[in-house]
Amino acid sequence: MQTKDALQMATEKELDLVEISPQSRPPVCRMMDYGRFKYEQSKKAQQARKHASTIEVKEIKFRPKTDEHDMNFKTKNAIKFLENGNKVRLVIAFRGREIIHPEIGKKVLEKVVEQTTEIAQIESMPMMEGRRMIMILAPKAGIVRRS
Repeated sequence: MQTKDALQMATEKELDLVEISPQSRPPVCRMMDYGRFKYEQSKKAQQARKHASTIEVKEIKFRPKTDEHDMNFKTKNAIKFLENGNKVRLVIAFRGREIIHPEIGKKVLEKVVEQTTEIAQIESMPMMEGRRMIMILAPKAGIVRRS
């Protein structure tokens, strides 16, 4: 159909002529109420955002000399975060000459991983970023459900 005829038909029916596929020969067009179409698209996007779950990354900081009691307390918080479906970033902050012994920081992270193995999996292995050693834990898929 000629473009002029299609525009006339759309005007008679009080609709818009919308080009669907401009690359095809001949171009494909559709008669529709474009305002209503845009409204429905925004409603669908809003519903999708409402039902989507956001995963937060919670951060827990340690030091190479973190005491056993503090370690247990922070590990319990990490377990709570993982049970709620959040990821946990474990950070070891080195000060002064502590940076010479990164293996001590790795041991601290290994203790935390050992205590959270039932509900967590390692997403990224320990790596150094400046004076910080960072490791990310994610909740295991089959065990933890988002609330």
